[in-house]
Amino acid sequence: MRTALLGTGEVCHVLAPALLARGHEVVVGTRSPGATLEQNAAYARVAARLPALKLRTFADAVPGADLVVNAIDGPSCVAALTPLAPALAGRVVMDVSSPLDWSVPDAALDPVDTDSLGERLQRALPQARVVKTLNTLAAAAMAAPGAIGDGDHTVFVSGDDPDAKTLVGGLLRSLGWKDVLDLGGIRTARATEMMLRMWIDTATALGTPLFGFKIVR
Repeated sequence: MRTALLGTGEVCHVLAPALLARGHEVVVGTRSPGATLEQNAAYARVAARLPALKLRTFADAVPGADLVVNAIDGPSCVAALTPLAPALAGRVVMDVSSPLDWSVPDAALDPVDTDSLGERLQRALPQARVVKTLNTLAAAAMAAPGAIGDGDHTVFVSGDDPDAKTLVGGLLRSLGWKDVLDLGGIRTARATEMMLRMWIDTATALGTPLFGFKIVR
């Protein structure tokens, strides 16, 4: 599968090598490839280890992709992706973004309760098939669920398109996830995005971000 991974932060550093190891062709999207290589030392180190990894602009990364991963920071991802709406038409967009605004004291969720980033993306990209997932855990655990409780914790998916959720669910299982819970339509992204405050406070209490949420049936 050809995957366009948009964003060059920590999520990219984790998912890019994991996807390459599973046979994906991975193209990383960024605003300016030259600036990224010059100014993002962490990404440059990842790229140096992975010669098969390709770096393109957002617009050049999307064409031909079977899956697009939104790993752009939450406050700016809708604005960054809206111009790509025509290119993203019909494509599965796996959204792992966080609605936390770190510019205010103690951070704040925006949007919250009556809206979500997942829904905003779906409205901005009306012909794309947005699936929210992997936004309730540390980036380091996204491709290594077994590192926490032997993998006995839950990852959630939200989206309006059943086939898109099936594709994303298959990808999650290939990454080692055993418990993939479909919450329903993209509106349910509100619930998992609001779990972020619980995640932050729990990480503080435990002294580590490496934990997971488990839905016990």
